[in-house]
Order: sequence, then structure tokens, then C-alpha cells
Amino acid sequence: MADANSNYALITGATVGIGYELAKLFAHDGYNLILVARTEEDLQNRANEFSQQYGVQVVTIAKDLFQPDAAMQLYNEVKDKGLEVNVLVNDAGQGQYGLFVEQDLTRLHEIIQLNVVSLTTLTHVFVKDMVARNEGRILQLASIASQLPGPWQAVYHATKAYVLSLTEALIVELKDTGVTLTALQPGATDTDFFNKAEMQDSKILDSNLSDPAKVAKDGFEALMKGDDKVVSGLKNKVMVGMSNVMPESMVAEQMDKMQQPKSESSK
Repeated sequence: MADANSNYALITGATVGIGYELAKLFAHDGYNLILVARTEEDLQNRANEFSQQYGVQVVTIAKDLFQPDAAMQLYNEVKDKGLEVNVLVNDAGQGQYGLFVEQDLTRLHEIIQLNVVSLTTLTHVFVKDMVARNEGRILQLASIASQLPGPWQAVYHATKAYVLSLTEALIVELKDTGVTLTALQPGATDTDFFNKAEMQDSKILDSNLSDPAKVAKDGFEALMKGDDKVVSGLKNKVMVGMSNVMPESMVAEQMDKMQQPKSESSK
């Protein structure tokens, strides 16, 4: 790859959690950053932090990827600024906790818009540019939820299954190009995800949550090596491995027990 100091990494969901930790790793490696999140103030705070600490160029774009046109607007703004994206990190994603039949349909549509539609749009437009240059890397946040049925988070797990399937297909389609895609599959991680998903009562919060910095490091290293995918954490590797040999119904029952509200277990 060319001198990293001339390269840009675009990271969605870049101000908190795994996205923030990934941004730190790219900045430490000399990449200039295009940070994307919904709140301008948060973006400016991160931009000041990264530019001062690492001496890299930081471009911020406030964009709400829940909105149908936002992903294409983001791409057009990047092009209008004359920026070339060498690495795309599709980190932005949210879930919604609860039984499917009791959830708000509008909210579920928003989750699909963010996790699936916006991600697909960004992958499509940026990968076309990368293929034309015959170089580029894409990191997709897929989660171990991509391989596990998810009672109490049915739509979130389904969106992550889509992300993994899309990524695996594109890896094959692009195998003869200089473009690589990597799926990062963390388990439950100590981020603000659970608050946004209204999961404070879920039993999964009593489990040993992963460190977002460790998850980001696993993803960054796999991306730079050109690996197809990486499951972050030994516990999560075991869980995915077991799910591959157990009946789907049994896996779903186990996930139900792990994710149900704490109040359910006391009944």
C-alpha cells in the first residue's frame, strides 16, 4: 500500500465504542480520517483529539445514516471534497431489544435502514471506486449475532446475518482484484449499544463483556492482513464453533436464555 500518510480511512459510528477505538488505531498508523457520526459536537471533539495526538488530517461529516438518502449524501460529500477513501469501516449499527411482536415497526425499519441499507449503499459506491483503482480495504461490523438466531433481538441478528453473507459473497467476487473485505465478529461488547437498544434488563449484561479496544485491535489486524473474517475473543470463537455443530433450535434456545430479561428468570 502507498504511504499511509496520504491515505484516508472513513469510519462510520466513529465517535464512540468500537468505531472510536478503530479510529485511534488508524490514526496511530498514520491514516488521515474521515469521521462520520450524527452529532457535530462529538465529531469535533474527536477530530481535535486525533489531530493533536497523532498529527493526522481529520475530516468530519455529520450524517444520520438512519435516513434513507444519508449514505449517498455522505458519498457525494466525500467526492465533493476531493477525498479518496482507501479504507471504509462500516461500524455504525444499532439494535432494538424486545419480543418481535411487541416492538415498534417504525423502529425496526430504522434498524434495517442503518444496519443493512446504508451499509449496502456505502459498500457499493466505495467499492466501485476501489475496484477502479485496484486497491482498497473494507471492514464490516458483522457480530457473532450474524451466525446465531437471536430471540429478543430478532431483527438485529437478522441484519448482521445479512452483513456477513454480503461480505462473504463480495470476497469471492473481488478475489482477483486488489480490494479486500473483512468481517469483524465481536460478541457482547462494553459499549453504549445496550443503552441505545434499551437492553438494560437483559441477562447478557451479566456476562463478561468484551473490551472495545481489544475488539478493534482484532479487527484492525485482520483487515490489514486481508483476512476474510475474524471472531473476536476466545469465548465468542467457542460459541460460534458450537453453533456450527448444534441444531439451530438448540442454539436459538440458548440465545433466548442468555438474552431474556432478568425478571423472566425469576418467574
